[in-house]
This record gives sequence, structure tokens and C-alpha cells, in this order.
Amino acid sequence: MSERNRVVIANPWQALRQFTDARIALGRAGVSLPTQAHLAFQLAHAQARDAVHDRMDTAALQAALSALSNDVLALHSAASDRQTYLQRPDLGRRLDAASRDTLLRRQQQVGSAGATGIDLAVVVADGLSARAVSRHALPLLERVLPVLQSAGWTMGPLALVEQGRVAIGDDVGHLLGARLVVVLIGERPGLSSPDSLGVYLTWMPAPGLTDANRNCISNVRPAGLGYDEAAHKLRNLLHEARRGQHSGIGLKDQTATLSAGPANATATSFLLPPPRTDTGG
Repeated sequence: MSERNRVVIANPWQALRQFTDARIALGRAGVSLPTQAHLAFQLAHAQARDAVHDRMDTAALQAALSALSNDVLALHSAASDRQTYLQRPDLGRRLDAASRDTLLRRQQQVGSAGATGIDLAVVVADGLSARAVSRHALPLLERVLPVLQSAGWTMGPLALVEQGRVAIGDDVGHLLGARLVVVLIGERPGLSSPDSLGVYLTWMPAPGLTDANRNCISNVRPAGLGYDEAAHKLRNLLHEARRGQHSGIGLKDQTATLSAGPANATATSFLLPPPRTDTGG
């Protein structure tokens, strides 16, 4: 038996680690974590901190997204730099003056052509993990936008926003006259997920809306919610939002129930006892 095996005491739940990235069943060395687990924690913490401070490569992402849209706008929030963005969340929720002027000119051009608004505006914002956007925004949009365009949805320019937060979509969507806005944004990094992408959907976007007006699809990445499933959920939510003309707390994601079929209709929480099947006779 090696020296390490004599010192480190394994946890009986260790086999469960194959099913999750969560830090469970790490074992112990005396009353402390084993050195390997401790170093892995420090590495994950450093990766999460780096993800928050990474800058979005706007030019590279703009070039990649141009394969989906001929009209990709590079915009910026009112937070001038990363430090300001982290200290002033309110500035990350609205566009700076130059970006507002860009969208206003675009809307005036569309208005002069006799258009009556667009169905969907898409915003890609760095959020708290530019890494997530760089890795996952394009693969997700590749599975969503062509399907919507084939179904006759009208699209606005694709907005790429630096130093943006979720509510920046309300500003962009409102200025473009969009009936729906979708924001793809880097989520706050976790200790096992520094590249998690969030997707937020809002009907009739306008400044001043709250999270109660939005629907969220979280943890989009290969190690979390896969691209195909996330795209399926997003397409379903978009169609239901347009059909019902609302989003947020009044709009529920039904994709899990629909895909599971009738067998899922009577499913209950594993914390509750199974339903009784006797008739009492």
C-alpha cells in the first residue's frame, strides 16, 4: 500500500462523482481535505476569477457571428471599462450614447422603408464570463436562427455588447422596435463552471422591466445543458411568447413535459410518497 493510500481516507460516496462536477466525496486526510482536492479547488477558484476579468474578443466574435447575420453591430454599455462594470451594475444595464445613436439611426432607416417592427432582436453580451459567450453563443444561435428565419420570423441586426448585463437587452430591443429580445450572456462563474452561458427572453422589451418579465435558460454548455436541448427550449419559448404575447412568470417552459410524454404526467417529487392506486373498495 502506498504512502498516499495510508494517509488519505476515501469517502464511501466516491463512485457518485462520475455523475457530477460537484465537489462531493473528496475524502479526507486527518480532519482536512486531501492535498489533491485542495489544489483542484484553488485552480477552479482561479479560473472563475479569470473568467470574470477576461475581455471579450469583439472582433473575432463579430466575424464568427457574421456567418449567421450580415448585420452584426458592435455596441457598448454605459460602463466604460471592466472595473466600472463590476462596481456599477446599473451602467451595464443601458447603452452608452454612441451605441444608442447607432441604433436610433438604424431604426430611422428601417422606419423610412415602411417597416412595422421586427419579431426578434438578438443580443450577445459578455456579462460575467466572456469565455462563455466566445465558446457557446455561436453554436447555440446556429441551431436557433436558421429555424426561425425559415418559419418567417423577421430579425433585427445582431447586437454584440461589451460590458453588458441582462437588462441591456431591454434597451436594444426597445430602440430596434422588436417584439421579442433574446440576450445571450456569460453567467457568474461557479467553481466548476467558468464558461456557463445564460439565455434571457423578454416580450416587448423596454427600459424598466424586471426579471419577472423574463424567462431564463441557464447553464448552456456541453457539460451542462447541451446546445440541442437549449435550442429546443429557446425555440419553444419564443413561439409560445409570440403566440401568447407575454413572457416571464406567465410563460412556462413545457418542453420537458412534452418530450417526456404521458408517462410524465403523474410524476411526483422523489421526496413525496407515491400516489395511492387503490379505490378504497
